[in-house]
Amino acid sequence: MNQRRLFIASCLALVVTAMIFALRGNVEDLVLNDPALGSFFKQSEAKADYAWISTMAFFGFAASILVTSPMLDALGMRNLLYLAFSLHIVGIVGFIMAPSYLVMYLSMLLAGFGNGLVEAVINPLIATMFPEEKTHKLNVLHSWWPGGLIIGGLLGYFMKHFGLHWQLQMGIILVPTILYGILIFGQKFPPTERVASGISTGEMLKTALNPAFLLLLGCMMITASIELAPGQMVDSVLTKLASMSGILILVYGSALMFVLRYFAGPIAHRISPIGMMWASVTISSVGLYLLSNAGSPTTAYMAATVFYVGVCFMWPTMLGITSERFPQGGAFTMGLMGFAGQFMLGLVIFNMGKIRDRIGDAQSFKWVAMLAIIPFVVFAVWWIRDYSKGGYKAVKLN
Repeated sequence: MNQRRLFIASCLALVVTAMIFALRGNVEDLVLNDPALGSFFKQSEAKADYAWISTMAFFGFAASILVTSPMLDALGMRNLLYLAFSLHIVGIVGFIMAPSYLVMYLSMLLAGFGNGLVEAVINPLIATMFPEEKTHKLNVLHSWWPGGLIIGGLLGYFMKHFGLHWQLQMGIILVPTILYGILIFGQKFPPTERVASGISTGEMLKTALNPAFLLLLGCMMITASIELAPGQMVDSVLTKLASMSGILILVYGSALMFVLRYFAGPIAHRISPIGMMWASVTISSVGLYLLSNAGSPTTAYMAATVFYVGVCFMWPTMLGITSERFPQGGAFTMGLMGFAGQFMLGLVIFNMGKIRDRIGDAQSFKWVAMLAIIPFVVFAVWWIRDYSKGGYKAVKLN
């Protein structure tokens, strides 16, 4: 087993999912104003129609990760990554060449299936290869989510600036897709940590009914929405609110996240992963409210700094907590976390599109910020409870 090659392939696969996310948002206005696609969208509900296409990527992600996670060991991680590669190729090409709204819609659904398969595989793969530093390595892996946003965002900005067609922007995603396909070809993948430890499938499924895990699952639905939903619309929204290219805010924020995620290990060791999540929810909600009131490039960058520092550790730290506190659940519980986050995210993005059509762009950001109240309370109580029992402790499997 070539750990380094598998880790790089996992990072590149995550770059692909991030570029799909960034460029799909960046081309929104170009797609909606493309004369060749005039019949695709209803004029009065164009943003909601496009948001529904974006939602399909998240629903596809959620569906594939829900179905494949409990069968990961039986289906094989390598086979699922091969399938993810194929779905990414078909989904991206289909979106670019779509002759109708339905084909564009279904193509993004297929790309979403590919995204979900990537997430279903790479998280348990990294947790298995690095059992002693799960939270840190998962944060390093997921630093390539903002890394992909930076790559996609900068390419999208310059391609848009020079008047290149939106189809070329989406087509550039095929480059890292082909690269990760080459890297996984013929590689040997390890058995998951759960299988190597002799944990039965029944015990794995039972772990998902643990009340503490279900509480964490509910929080994931909200934290994922806070972290990712605004990023899908930041270009279009801030272009109007702050009279600037919103994609540059996405790139700037992603650069902050890329750097900070490399320091997740020491921070988690100092204040605990639960404490990190409480701080993240608090800071990000303040930043999101400030973003909704940004009226100039200066205030937009100041607000973005607060917001992106807040959301920086959310997704990988939630996965790290799941893997450390509920390791018996293996790929299934980690997959459920991804499913819950993406399913709720799809609903939130669709509703943000409706809010933007009806009462304005800024209100959609404020609405998402209000969701933070629930995890704010949950993580505060959880953090205090852990502290009273001697601090955060990871569960070790023999």
